[in-house]
Amino acid sequence: MASNAIHIAGRVANQIIHDRRTMALILIVPLVVMTLIGLSFPDESVLDYIAPAMLATLALFFSFLLTGISFLRERSQGTMERLMVAPVTRLDIVLGYLLGFFIFALIQTLIIVLFTIYALGINFYGELWQILLFQVVVITGAVTLGIFTSTFAHNEFQMVQFIPLIIVPQIFLCGVIWPVEQMPEYLQWLSVILPLTYAVEGLRDIMLYGFSLADVWVELAVLLGFAILTSILASLTLRKRV
Repeated sequence: MASNAIHIAGRVANQIIHDRRTMALILIVPLVVMTLIGLSFPDESVLDYIAPAMLATLALFFSFLLTGISFLRERSQGTMERLMVAPVTRLDIVLGYLLGFFIFALIQTLIIVLFTIYALGINFYGELWQILLFQVVVITGAVTLGIFTSTFAHNEFQMVQFIPLIIVPQIFLCGVIWPVEQMPEYLQWLSVILPLTYAVEGLRDIMLYGFSLADVWVELAVLLGFAILTSILASLTLRKRV
């Protein structure tokens, strides 16, 4: 199983690397977005507070978008059908694509985090390696969510429509714009089931209050559980179409 997944991941990575436009977007877009965010908050104290939430949100958004559209392109080009008739399981396929897309999602996340810290000069109290490790868990769930969601789309337009359905509500309800505890009670209950809520809370605790990964184990457990659940669901909904 592992060798099959690694082979699929290598093919996915090789294909993206040779797509110069995609690579350029992966590298440049995070820098442009974070620059605009930095210029939009000239008050350093405000930027310090908003930065953890934006890091978690952008990691989820970019990873979801990259994975969903790329996975859909694989299906539309007939690659998925060829894999389905090969001696590999559906779980092999999902894990292979997870690993392949994860590499580039990780590159984007590293760019966002390091640019935010060193170029925008935000102040934070947690350990940098713990911030990065927490972000790895966030993008893992985002990649599996992108793969799972992509199985329900028939074209790129439909995939993009999942953004206002799946991503935007999380941005409004996770505490990025308004504190969750000040929302109506029914929205607070809704925010409890959203992975971005735990990503924002965990990253804020690490960066603003100097918490360790052990202190945010609840958020980590929820995000890891979400990644595992969406991986299983993606493998179950991946249909054989020959």
